[in-house]
Amino acid sequence: MKPPPLTEQPEWHHLPRLAPEFYRGFAVVQWTITLECRATGWLDERFHRHFCELLLHAAAREGLFCPVYVLMPDHLHLLWMGLRVDSDQRNAMKFLRKHLAVELARRSLTGVEFELQKQSHDRVLREKDRMRGAFEKSCFYLLDNPSRRRLVHHPRDWPYLGAVVPGYPFLHPLAEDFWELFWKLYVEKREPVPLGGVPAERHKLLSGRNVNGGFLPKAATGGSWRTF
Repeated sequence: MKPPPLTEQPEWHHLPRLAPEFYRGFAVVQWTITLECRATGWLDERFHRHFCELLLHAAAREGLFCPVYVLMPDHLHLLWMGLRVDSDQRNAMKFLRKHLAVELARRSLTGVEFELQKQSHDRVLREKDRMRGAFEKSCFYLLDNPSRRRLVHHPRDWPYLGAVVPGYPFLHPLAEDFWELFWKLYVEKREPVPLGGVPAERHKLLSGRNVNGGFLPKAATGGSWRTF
């Protein structure tokens, strides 16, 4: 008999979806990937290392920073920030899901014991959510998942969380100096917005600078669902 879910999960079908533009460029998106039937038994340190490798390749392919991720026994969370005008988090998620599915199938005795749900949940952060204090608070909320579920006393005790910033393998989101260094790297690595040659609709989506130096479609209204 399968164990009960660790957390309540709403019905995630037939919810509205945002247009593709909202996942491109300098978008900041929180993603959740859940296993079918909230299956457990797949998470260990070897899977964790493989997951980090996939995140690193996704980041290199699409120009992304991942300031925080956390793997839970039956689902996982990550947050991506686009660094280039042509960054596309939909492509990154397709890549990640494809290779996660292969690894999960390899770990399944029957070949189908561990399968991803068909849809990933995403939440495109609005401008007010990207102010530094609010953004960092949201990131810690993700990191605090294991302690809220009483798996550990403090997030630092959970071995399956971290950050993936290409070129900086030892950054950890719970380190005291993490955010100071992270924002410095983000500003250095983020591609400047071109002054010309951008279609009108694309320019509109790239025009909402906030204090983080990032950009976000002002029409973003929160959660959405797409099949990636």
